[in-house]
Amino acid sequence: MKKVTLFSMSQCPHCDSAKQYFESKNIKFRLVNIKSPAGQKEFAKTGFRAVPIIRVGENYLNGFSIAKFNKLYQD
Repeated sequence: MKKVTLFSMSQCPHCDSAKQYFESKNIKFRLVNIKSPAGQKEFAKTGFRAVPIIRVGENYLNGFSIAKFNKLYQD
């Protein structure tokens, strides 16, 4: 199983969709709130500017797409 990290913030409907999908599929993930000081530092290292950003193993997915996520997660 690949490690999954979700970079998100509150009031983000796409972030919420990703969370709900992971939970419905029992996919364990680490949630990083980019509004917290530690989350800001970790998010800055990704080089992205908007959420959700999903890290699957060593790969990044910009935005949330079930098809794109499943491809990264299952490869």
